[in-house]
Amino acid sequence: MKRKIRKITKKWKSYPTKYRKSIKHSRFYRLCFLFKFSIIVKTSEYRQVNKKGGYFLVVYKFLCTISLVFVLFGLVISNVDIFEELKIIIISPDYLITDYFEIAGIGGAFLNSGLLMFAFICILKLLKINPSGVSIAAIMTIGGFALFGKNIFNVWPIVIGVFLYTIMTNENIRTYLYVALFGTALAPITTHLVLKNCINLNWIGLLFAILIGFLLPPLASFALTLHRGYNLYNVGFTAGFLGMFLGSILKAYELHPEPRYYWHTENQLLLSIFVYSLFYLILLYGLKLNNWSFSGYKNVFKYSGKLLTDFVLLENEAITFINVGILGLLGTSYVLLIGAPINGPTIGSIMTLAGFGALGKHPKNIFPVILGTIIGALTNSQAINSAGMVLAVLFGTTLAPIAGEFGIIWGIIAGFLHSALVMNLGFLHLGMNLYNNGFSGGFVAMFLLAIIDAWKKLKEAIGEKLRRFVKMGSD
Repeated sequence: MKRKIRKITKKWKSYPTKYRKSIKHSRFYRLCFLFKFSIIVKTSEYRQVNKKGGYFLVVYKFLCTISLVFVLFGLVISNVDIFEELKIIIISPDYLITDYFEIAGIGGAFLNSGLLMFAFICILKLLKINPSGVSIAAIMTIGGFALFGKNIFNVWPIVIGVFLYTIMTNENIRTYLYVALFGTALAPITTHLVLKNCINLNWIGLLFAILIGFLLPPLASFALTLHRGYNLYNVGFTAGFLGMFLGSILKAYELHPEPRYYWHTENQLLLSIFVYSLFYLILLYGLKLNNWSFSGYKNVFKYSGKLLTDFVLLENEAITFINVGILGLLGTSYVLLIGAPINGPTIGSIMTLAGFGALGKHPKNIFPVILGTIIGALTNSQAINSAGMVLAVLFGTTLAPIAGEFGIIWGIIAGFLHSALVMNLGFLHLGMNLYNNGFSGGFVAMFLLAIIDAWKKLKEAIGEKLRRFVKMGSD
């Protein structure tokens, strides 16, 4: 172990001085580098216990099962026109908020979601990715947003653009794989630019959509340094910037999309039973893997949740599935308790909340942020069960690491600020960044980190002056 630490330190010192000197981000780079090393060590230890790669198979089976459940549920509850529903989903504009349940049908929406999840799982398998917490977060987020914005057509130009960047820069395609997966937040841009009159392809628009994907990797790497990993939806923050510039260009040339609002409110009993059953079964599966106990679950509470806190690698898959199931049940219960409907966007937000239960979120660090967002919802002009506020509460947990690192008070403040800011950013990207809460979360994290750093310095200065004053008095 000591030899490995010496080797990793030597490699760190070999990096160019500009990355290690007094620039404020240098400490962050080093922490990320050392954390990557700890992940490698942890994974190697885990492989010694699971020589046959059992845990990789468990995660793959878990993800495949969720995609299969979505496909089967869509087929069972749909009518004979399910493929017509799928066609409507593909050709319809799908920027925020476009509930596929409302514009097409529940069956078509779940079929679209299940197929899209399975397609990305196949990509992970083809690239021989060892799945972990980030894989669970990415696939479940894609599945959730495939109910209100992503479909089996509009995600691929973004993915192609990211892969093209890796080829052009001689990078390993797996380096930016998860940027490609999360980068599908900009999928509505593809529909808007590529599908003309719903049937004809706009090839110039297609090239432009690929260019947007091409720009994601360098921007995502830089965006991470701005919030230092305290905004879990980092690619959402990046996509917000890209969407902002694109939206401005489109609006300048009067090519911008018209506002949309589709919000499904029917079939509540059926959808509630399905979502509760899904996460209850995930919880039971985790308990089964953990010998039918919650032993070790409290270990996740010691992590702040800052990127990248991968619970599959830091703990194990059983604890991760337990956490995913609990967060999914909590999110579903919240939606129903405030009288909001279970629909495409709310299921998407619950899926994302639960998915990131494998990558940083847990009940302890999300509670202060949710409380702060609820306080904002109760005191501002928006109804607490309005579409914007429901999504803000659930997606606002992107700021969970702030509560995990700096405490309950700062978590509540983060949630409160997010509840106000998120309602005023969508117009910048015209709803074409599906991760609008990630965009808001990045700004809140940047703002609060500066305030927190200043507050710490102020406390230290005041404390030093008080100590000097007391010392002078004693003399």
